[in-house]
Amino acid sequence: MYTISSAYQTHALLCFAFILMGNSDYVYPDRRCPHRVAVPPPQPFFKSFKNSLKETFFPDDPLRQFKNKPPSRKFLLGLQYFLPILEWGPRYSFDFLKADLISGITIASLAIPQGISYAKLANLPPILGLYSSFIPPLIYAMMGSSRDLAVGTVAVASLLMASMLGDKVNASENPTLYLHLALTATFFAGLLQASLGLLRLGFIVDFLSHATIVGFMAGAATVVILQQLKGVLGLERFTHSTDIISVLRSVFSQTHEWRWESGVLGIGFLFFLLSTRYISKRRPKLFWISAMAPLTSVILGSLLVYLTHAEKHGVQVIGNLKKGLNPPSFGDFVFTSSYLSTAVQTGMITGIIALAEGIAVGRSFAMFKQYHIDGNKEMVAIGTMNIVGSCFSCYLTTGPFSRSAVNYNAGCKTAMSNVVMAIALMFTLLFLTPLFHYTPLVVLSAIIMAAMLGLIDYEAAIHLWKVDKFDFMVCMGAFFGVVFASVEVGLVIAVAISVLRLLLFVARPRTFVLGNIPNSTIYRNVEQYPGTNSVPGILILEIDAPIYFANASYLRERISRWIDEEEDRLKSAGETSLQYVILYMSAVGNIDTSGISMLEEVKKTTDRRGLKLVLANPGAEVMKKLHKSKFIETIGQEWIYLTVGEAVEACHYKLHTCKPDSTDEEPQPWNNV
Repeated sequence: MYTISSAYQTHALLCFAFILMGNSDYVYPDRRCPHRVAVPPPQPFFKSFKNSLKETFFPDDPLRQFKNKPPSRKFLLGLQYFLPILEWGPRYSFDFLKADLISGITIASLAIPQGISYAKLANLPPILGLYSSFIPPLIYAMMGSSRDLAVGTVAVASLLMASMLGDKVNASENPTLYLHLALTATFFAGLLQASLGLLRLGFIVDFLSHATIVGFMAGAATVVILQQLKGVLGLERFTHSTDIISVLRSVFSQTHEWRWESGVLGIGFLFFLLSTRYISKRRPKLFWISAMAPLTSVILGSLLVYLTHAEKHGVQVIGNLKKGLNPPSFGDFVFTSSYLSTAVQTGMITGIIALAEGIAVGRSFAMFKQYHIDGNKEMVAIGTMNIVGSCFSCYLTTGPFSRSAVNYNAGCKTAMSNVVMAIALMFTLLFLTPLFHYTPLVVLSAIIMAAMLGLIDYEAAIHLWKVDKFDFMVCMGAFFGVVFASVEVGLVIAVAISVLRLLLFVARPRTFVLGNIPNSTIYRNVEQYPGTNSVPGILILEIDAPIYFANASYLRERISRWIDEEEDRLKSAGETSLQYVILYMSAVGNIDTSGISMLEEVKKTTDRRGLKLVLANPGAEVMKKLHKSKFIETIGQEWIYLTVGEAVEACHYKLHTCKPDSTDEEPQPWNNV
């Protein structure tokens, strides 16, 4: 049996009492009049269109700081917006310099071995890894808004570039063309990144969800680790494919060429690097141990090879590195039709991946230090540094997590730490590159493997499984796509599953039956609150999404099914027949013409079944469109209420006076009794 709240019992008793007394002057309490659902005043089309554009592209209102300012001040603010160094530079202090000096030197010690390693991973000359840690950090220090982001090359983008360019050009057979294509791809990546920022299209990057990035990074890290078996085992010939089956086949088909000397060195240095990371995690104050470990490994490995002449016993070394600063590469871009599409495609995909990683890392550390970074401004900064870098022999750079974490833990205060790192790299390029001649490739492989193990975030995957199984599927789709197919396929699978989920959210919105919380006028989801009471003769449904063409048909069918299920339930229980259907539309932020047609069809369906359709709390945008389409006239203003409580009160009163007349287009539930 249904339970009716005490408020309804009181109103019903009052109503019947006055009817029996024959008091025709009594009017049931009209709570609707002071709370009528208003239709917003009409706005000119261009004003409405302007507001929509502003909310889409300028949600942070970046022009607010320019209001009511003299022209000179506006000019200075404009320069500070694109060059944040002009904002924090005048306030820079000696204490900041000391902190940034320590941070810059620390990340430089990490940038040198990582730069060389990641350039080898991208099948590029090792010197390009050092070039890429010199020019781009200087650009970012002037234009970036993050205080903690440390600029440099990243493993995933390097692997992706090697995979995509390698399908078109063999880096071993035609290294010059391959290098020029890499620089061209970097130029297009920077162009895309800067354009997204200038056009305020940063929300496109948000299509790479957290689950997508977790799975993609883990899969790419796994592939990178497997690729490093070439260096650890001292193999000279290796597959260009990135899937796990091809890599393992290449490894185990050459067991007779494995070099035990390289294997021993690789395992030893990998153990050393992982041990230092473990110490730094257990004791955060000793972060510098982990930060210095890669450079220490390079120095120790070089000394060991030099003293033992291990290069004559199968241990491969870097060889000669050219001294000097970045040579210009303006004339090296490849714009011929046969290679242009490859360069553009590689630049776009690697650019999006690098952009997503850089912004995510910057936002993470900004949250820790409680300051704000502008995502669109970051895109312009990262894009500009890649455009300029590509003109000076640099390949794709962003803000890698490992280097930025070291920068953060070292106590950096501003982006000046990137300048210090760049100066250290400049000194290295001018004077120290010959010292890397005897650096064994196996040490670089160990450095990459240690860094990649940190990208396999199994705890995040477990968390996804516990919280959201669909997100876990997205994560695993990206992971297995990268591991068993290729990096590009894994990325496409992950984005496709994410977009599919987004479409499902839009096309299949949730609808709920609401019930009354006892002794209140509050109505909530009966599944979330099992103790709620149903109101006899009234079905209350909540629509939890905007109503568009994509979900209008589904909602029409789902509402009809709710009505069928409720009528069957009432019939089997022998309870009061259904008379009213209330649609609670608080969560319906917008509606299009297909949605309005759906409501009209639902209205006709309820009329045919002898039911009355009632709306509760439609929003401003919905009311505006319902008014223009004349649906309000169709349903009657009297059947649109501000709250579910008021709608139920009106329907409940009507149930105790007369049955609803479905053929009456303008019922008068508030007439005098």
